[in-house]
Formats: sequence, structure tokens, C-alpha cells
Amino acid sequence: MAYRRGAPPLPLRLRRLLRSPISRCACLIVALTALLLVLSLLQIARVDLPRPDPPHQDQARFLMPFLHFCPLVSNEQLWGSNGYGYHACVTPTHRYIAPIESDHYMTVRSNGGLNQMRTGICDMIAVARLVNATLVIPQLDKRSFWQDTSTFKDIFNEPSFIKALEGDVHIVSDLPETLQSAVRARKHFTSWSGASYYEGAKELWKDHKVVHIPKSDSRLANNGLPIDIQRLRCRCLYQALRFSDQIEDLGKKLVERLKSRGRFIALHLRYEKDMLAFTGCTYGLSESEADELRILREKTSHWKLKDINSTEQRTGGNCPLTPLEVGMFLRAMGYTESTWIYLAAGEIYGGDKYISKLRLYFPNLVSKEVLATKEELEKFKNHASQVAALDYIISVESDVFVPSHSGNMARAVEGHRRFLGHRKTSSPDRRGLVELFGLIEKGELIEGPKLSSLIMRMHKYRQGAPRKRYASLPGSKGRERLRTEESFYENPFPECICLTGKH
Repeated sequence: MAYRRGAPPLPLRLRRLLRSPISRCACLIVALTALLLVLSLLQIARVDLPRPDPPHQDQARFLMPFLHFCPLVSNEQLWGSNGYGYHACVTPTHRYIAPIESDHYMTVRSNGGLNQMRTGICDMIAVARLVNATLVIPQLDKRSFWQDTSTFKDIFNEPSFIKALEGDVHIVSDLPETLQSAVRARKHFTSWSGASYYEGAKELWKDHKVVHIPKSDSRLANNGLPIDIQRLRCRCLYQALRFSDQIEDLGKKLVERLKSRGRFIALHLRYEKDMLAFTGCTYGLSESEADELRILREKTSHWKLKDINSTEQRTGGNCPLTPLEVGMFLRAMGYTESTWIYLAAGEIYGGDKYISKLRLYFPNLVSKEVLATKEELEKFKNHASQVAALDYIISVESDVFVPSHSGNMARAVEGHRRFLGHRKTSSPDRRGLVELFGLIEKGELIEGPKLSSLIMRMHKYRQGAPRKRYASLPGSKGRERLRTEESFYENPFPECICLTGKH
């Protein structure tokens, strides 16, 4: 075939073009650009949810380049729990007898937030049994930080409570008419007292028909009580003291809505104004925010400690983890960004300014305000204890429970989950984590395989497996020794948890 003069065949033109060094470089750049474009498109295709704005510059070294790193961990390791054959055992022993009729009455004012009141009420049930007194349904705290006006029957199922414990303690809704105006003795029971202390307290009723107890929290020892008294405390907290029907009904609905999305973590993120002010924890906050918290602490009369060193609090593990630190912790433990997390908390201090840093790691972060309708939540408006009860129900029923601080709710939920078969509770080692996060701040460690390995090793035995309660801290003496013991309601093993076939 003949070719037109001046128009050589295409392959020949390409060969001549490629002989030029400049042309070769140009072709290489084009090829690399095409490859990068393809990889970018593939990366975009893997993102299902819109990402929040990039982190601020001062957080970039925390979050990049390992924000999306996640260690490969089995589902069993992430979500599984093992009770090792242990189960709840609260049946009274053969020595336990029905309560004896008594004309001695005990009135109680339960103090604190929801779970402080719940455990205090059950302590008072046990005390009423020890002193053989009839318990009048307790008054709830209306003067605490939350200013909740709820009554006992607003939060709890009063008829069920009285019925469930009729074989243990006499309980009445109110004093008899003949005693309404009677002079009452007033007694502050000593914290963490044993059975012998209350044996002596019976003398109070010699001169008075009614004794009033103005505080109910931590009035009983964690250890050394008769097993029937310990089991009574468990029957009270885990079986008798049920929430009201409207709280139970909505709580169950919210659990079902969460479970329809798959497995989920309940995160008790105690990054709220009252907790930060009470503990004096100001790490990561602005100067004005730290001043606001200090002023609140100074104005709150019943908070005894006023001058607090925030740095010492943090390094000692006494501060709640920040939302950012919780995100780093959960990612290092192997939870992917698709994990659903229920936020069991009140109003987070600083709002989206801080919670957005957790959402960078876990976009599927939801609260009761997202799960429930406005109409469903309306009846609980301005009743913090009733709202906290919803969080409690969801936390107990979650696949994994993670508390960012060891407060009253965290301890109560962990104990309840142990009682129900040692459901998985991942308790962050705040002191150890702060040390690791400090290395990241200094640039001596980055997020990735090494950090993940260190954190997983640190928490191997902090997943809610069966164990006996911890004793007091070494070196503690006197009443301080009792203060440092692990709470009975945080871990009711061994009195209320037995091996299968044993009681």
C-alpha cells in the first residue's frame, strides 16, 4: 500500500515522539495523574456518610494521618461476653424469716442524683430490716444540681416495689394519721456501717415512734454484712425497684430502635458541666470555660473541695475522658467508624465544639433526642432523673457499655450488667490512657498499630469478666479504708453471683 508523501504511518510518529526525553517525562506525568485520579475515585466510593469538617489545626497531629486506622479485631473480641457459668443468686438462706410486725417507723430523704438515690434506697431497705422498722416510701432529692421535682411514684413503680419486698420489710406509702404530727428523732447514720452499728441504732426507737434519716447514700458497708442482707440489697436494686411504666415503656422502645440498626455501644460520656466543675477538670478547655467551672464549684456549698489542681486530677486518672479521647480509645480497641454509639449523657459541656471530635471517629453517634420523638420526650421535660432513667435502661441493655468516668451511674450499670450474666463492660484505664495521650501530644507516639496494641493490652482484664470485689487500697487506714473499697453495687460478687448449681 502506498502512503501519501509527508504523512508517515502513526506507529512511526509515536516512535519518533517517544525518543525525546521531554516527551517521555510528559507521558510519565500523565500516567501518574491518571493513576491518582482512579485511586481518589475509589477512595470516595468507599465513604458512605458525609464527613464533618476537618479538625482544627491544633488537633491535626492527634487525628491525622491515622484517623481511619482500625485494627483487625474479631467480632467475638469486640462484642462477646462470657459469664463462665456464673449466674444471679438472690434466694434467701434457710435462716431468713419474714419481717416481724413493728410500730417503729423510719422516714428517709434520699440524696443525690438518680443512681445515688437508687442505691441509697436499697441501703435503707436493708437498714429497715436490720433495725426491724417499717419504712415509709422515701422522699427524693429536689435540691441537688438537677433541681428535679419528681416524686417516688413519678420515677419508680411504687405498688410493685412494696409488693416485691413484702417478705423482707414492711413498707408503707405514708405515716399513719396518728403519727403525722409526732415528734421525730433525726439521725445521720455513719457511712459504711456494719450490722453491729445498726443493732445499737435500735435504741433510737425507745423514745420515738418515728426516726428520720436525712441522708441515704453509702450508709451500709460494702463487705462483712450477713449474706441475707447483701442478697436483700440485690433483690431490691435489680428486681423490686423498677422504673415507672411510662419510663420502662419508652426505654424499651428506644432499645428496640437501636437494636434494629445492629449491635451498639452505650457510652456514658460524663463530660457535663457539673462533673467537670466538681472534679476541677479543665484540660482542653478555654480560659473562660475553666473560670466558669471554677465559679460554679465555689458557689455550690455542698461541694467541699474548692481549690483543685486540674493537672494533678488528670494525671491521677480522676478526670472523665474528653470526647476526643473516647474516640481515640474506642478506635484503638478495634471499633470501626460504622459502629453505632448511643450517647447516655446529659448536655455535653461546650456542645458540638467538643462532641464533633468524637463524631469524627464515629459518625453514627445518636442520643435519646435523635431516637425519640418530641412528643415522646415531652412528658419527661425538666425531669432530669426520669431522663437519666432512660439512659440507664439503654445502658443495661446495650451490647457493650463504656463509661468515661466511674461515677454513680457507671458503677450501678456495671453492677447490674454483672448481675445479668457479666455483659460486656469496657472500663477505660483513665490514668494509663492519659499517659499514652500525653506521649501523642509530645510527638513521641502516633495513632496506629503501636498505640492500638498498647491500649488493647492495657484493657485485656477490664471487660467485665467475673471477679470478686476489690478490697481497699494498700496503705489506706481508718474510715478512708472503707471509702477506697469497691462498691457493693458495682460488683455484687460473690454474695449475689454464684456458679451454676451452687447457691
